[in-house]
This record gives sequence, C-alpha cells and structure tokens, in this order.
Amino acid sequence: MSNQPSFLQALFDQGYLIPSGVPGLFGRGEAYEAIVSAFDGLISRLVKDDGAEKISFPPGMSRAHLEKSGYLKSFPQLAGSVHSFCGTDHDHIELLREIDQGGDWTRGLVCTEVALTPATCYPVYPIMAARGPLPSGGQVFDLQSYCFRHEPSEDPARMQMFRIREFVRAGTQEEVLDFRTAWLERGRDLIKSIGLPLDIDLANDPFFGRGGRLMRAGQREKELKFELLVQIANPSGPTAIMSFNYHQEHFGETWGIHTAEGGVAETACTGFGMDRVALALLRHHGLDLAAWPEPVRETLGL
Repeated sequence: MSNQPSFLQALFDQGYLIPSGVPGLFGRGEAYEAIVSAFDGLISRLVKDDGAEKISFPPGMSRAHLEKSGYLKSFPQLAGSVHSFCGTDHDHIELLREIDQGGDWTRGLVCTEVALTPATCYPVYPIMAARGPLPSGGQVFDLQSYCFRHEPSEDPARMQMFRIREFVRAGTQEEVLDFRTAWLERGRDLIKSIGLPLDIDLANDPFFGRGGRLMRAGQREKELKFELLVQIANPSGPTAIMSFNYHQEHFGETWGIHTAEGGVAETACTGFGMDRVALALLRHHGLDLAAWPEPVRETLGL
C-alpha cells in the first residue's frame, strides 16, 4: 500500500502543510517555513562568493515569452495560464447565473498575457538577450520563484505550486560545462551535509507527444540532465530534489543571447526543489525538529 497519504496526513496533523482541498496545493506552516528558510540560508552561505546576480521572480511570467521558449512544444500537459473576466455587464450576469446553477463560470473568462512560471529560469533568458552580449567570462544568475506544473498528486513531494532556487550559467560551452560539473559535486556535498541519503543519476524530462520518446532518449544519450535523488514518499522510488541541466545552445539561439566574442551563448542550470528538500528532511529526520541530529541542526542554523 502507498505510504503517500499517511506521510501527507502526518504533515497536515503536525501543521507543516495545510490542505486547500486541491491535490498538490498547500498552505505552509511556520515550522515548515523555518526549514525552507534555513536551507535557503545554507545555500546562500555556499554561494556568497560566486558573484551571481540575484533576481526573484513572481509565479507568473509573460505568456509570449513562454510560447517563444518552446515549453509548450515539449510540456503542454504541465503548463498553466492566467485567465480573467473581461466581459460586459450582461456577461457578468451570465457568469453569476452559471455560479448559482453550479455551471462552468470559467467559460466567461479570457486568457491574459500572463502564464504561470513552469521553471525559475524561464524569465531570465529574455532579460539576458535584452541586455546585449554577455560580459567577458559569461554570467551567473541566482534566481528564485514559485513555479507551477499541472500534475495533481497525493504525493506531497509533487506539488502543483512549489519553490525552486536556481543558478543559471551563460557563456561558452567550456564555461557552462565546468559550471555543471562543479555543481554536481557541490550539490552532492551540500545534501550530504544535512544528513540525507542520496543518489545522482542520469535523467530525462517528461516530454509530451509522439516525439517525446525520441526526445527523452536523446536527452539521456547526450547526458543533458542529471538529478540528485532522495527517497521521500513515492513507494516506487526516490524523488529528485536537485537537477543539473545542460541546455546547449537552445536558449541562446531562441533568444539571441551571445557571448562577448559574438558566438551563440550556451546555458546550464542547477535547481534546488526547496519544498522537496524540506519534505526530505522531515521524512528522514522526523517531524520533531528538536529531535533532529545536532550536526544537521547546526549546519542548517536551526
């Protein structure tokens, strides 16, 4: 029998998460937020000398930018958009009638220029492009955002709205691959320092459609994506709490991002699933924060 509902219910009972009535959409309690903040601080101490530009994004981004990025070609099943009422007084009356009759009042809404952010790095690429060529040696960004992916689940580690802290490197192929190699080691050491058993494995994204199988195979064959995995609540296997992605020239070509020397820039990113890390800590160290191993508490500054 799946242990997902029992762990999720324990998180509800202890006030770490608060149910909303929608699978994968939760409120966060004070103790839960303390864990996320502590881990966020640990990351910040690790990267304080990296010289990264810090940007925090809202959970929404330009719909036109999402379309141009190619996300909908690969992951339409995960995407979300923001719709609003833009009708007349008569349309409003019809909307209220639908609500009173238990009908679908959302038929009266239209899509706005805002889409829900699927990954923290997506809004940064048009920003890079608008600034012109990268500085000599490329650039690193330290990004944070709430993200949305439409995959409702009873697994608490598969939220529909969740936080990702992401580091993006743009530059030459050598600079970008060195960045990813370094983060594979840094990420392993960081997660080990908070007492979580882990594995790092080659991975692929959930590409959609008939061509998805080929894209998944190609991603694995080229070793474009690695994940750091920890067992949380999925009985079929561990869950990714970090990812290490090499985009090659995809975003550089899409947005016209160039190196200081004039070549098409390559990019890579390392992402921390902040909520998944918090859940992994609660799963492996228990729901009583005071009883966590002292070295873990000290490392996190709890």
